[in-house]
Amino acid sequence: MKINVNTSRSYTVTVEKGVLDQVGPLAAQLKKPGAKAMLISDSHVMPLYGQRVQGSLESAGFPVRSFVFPAGEEHKQLATVMEMYRTLAEGGFTRTDFIVALGGGVTGDMGGFAAATFLRGMDFLQAPTSLVAQADASVGGKTGVDLPFGKNLVGAFHQPIAVASDPEALATLPPRHVNDGLGEVIKHGCIADPALFEALDQGAALGDWEEVVGRSVAIKRDFVEADVGDNGRRMILNFGHTCGHALEKLHRFQGLSHGEAVGMGMLLACRAGEKLGVTVPGTGARVRRVLERYGLPVEPGFSCQEIVEATALDKKSDGETLRFILIKDIGESLIYPMTRAQLLEALA
Repeated sequence: MKINVNTSRSYTVTVEKGVLDQVGPLAAQLKKPGAKAMLISDSHVMPLYGQRVQGSLESAGFPVRSFVFPAGEEHKQLATVMEMYRTLAEGGFTRTDFIVALGGGVTGDMGGFAAATFLRGMDFLQAPTSLVAQADASVGGKTGVDLPFGKNLVGAFHQPIAVASDPEALATLPPRHVNDGLGEVIKHGCIADPALFEALDQGAALGDWEEVVGRSVAIKRDFVEADVGDNGRRMILNFGHTCGHALEKLHRFQGLSHGEAVGMGMLLACRAGEKLGVTVPGTGARVRRVLERYGLPVEPGFSCQEIVEATALDKKSDGETLRFILIKDIGESLIYPMTRAQLLEALA
């Protein structure tokens, strides 16, 4: 399955079994022979797939240098990117060379940020191996790192030259990581695809990962193309993320995965929406049932006051106003401006 994304740079997302072995040929269609490739991955993914991807790149005529960092969200920081810069500089990389980000969302975000900023910009190719990355994070050009006081607060928009998503890579994920990725897939159903949400609710969506990933990518593609700079409609993709990022921050980015946090953020958004009369009553219960079906947590463990206070540096803020994302019903979404005081009242 190939999905074209038309933004400031047009590129193709290839969702196909075995495509990790085709990273070299895909790059060869876009880069000049002899360009150097920096393969960036983490300590979990590199032993699983690094050799295959490196071999594919070298067979296509690209000299490869690698950078491996310790796996985990806690390493998604500027210090890790600084080491990427060091490796790129020591390897003599130039703007004609490129980065291949092999791994989950953390790898894609940091590898993409390094590509966006080293020498003021070089190409990068996404090779996502987690469900979160394949269904969501690898598409749209958002790159960045966390700061101690907030998630993804430093970053840049930098579109990849291509995305190679291999559904077979999902077979090596622990069950919790699969469920984590389903948090973003459920979100896509909530905001734009009632049929996908219903299939997830019935447990019938997981028979074909290529289809699930492809549908999620197509949904994200539509929002990204309509609003590349994330100043309007694209913000709807952040349904569940305002409170979700707050929960990740409260957990100090440890112990709670991104998809788990987003799931609870969606429930809080449904609670607020129902209280405000925007969301159809009972919608939150439907979302909760789907989250529970896939083993995702539903109790945040923090007070509404703590959660709202932790949204203080949310990127969807406009002065004192928070552009909060609500759904009217499954598949219908909107941006709902409110102050944090109003959000707290709606959640109480």
